[in-house]
Amino acid sequence: MMSPYLVIAPAEKRGRGVFTTRSIPADTIIEISPVIVLSAKERQAIEKTKLHSYIFEWGKTKKLACIALGYVSMYNHDYSSNCDYEMDYDHRLMTIKTVRKIKKGEELFLNYNANPNDKTKVWFDTK
Repeated sequence: MMSPYLVIAPAEKRGRGVFTTRSIPADTIIEISPVIVLSAKERQAIEKTKLHSYIFEWGKTKKLACIALGYVSMYNHDYSSNCDYEMDYDHRLMTIKTVRKIKKGEELFLNYNANPNDKTKVWFDTK
């Protein structure tokens, strides 16, 4: 399930990102996407490619990875994100939900640390 008002568009200094064409209330599920789960060995191979930036750690041990379908892998990172994600390991799904009201035209962000306000530096942050 993907909300029809989500679009991929150019994101300043970030390549492309996910934007909304209408305002969205807080606590709204905007996407539920299936994932393709990768074994630990497959994850190691993918991490040596451009796809590394588009996978998520998966499973309770975080040794596996997944490729999320839909737009999930296109959300850019922000330490104070306006969306959050939940992983359903049993059903192999990821759910994206807003954490505050989102304005029409706004870019939607995830915190890649799996918590909307976790300020732990992510792998590509060299500041």
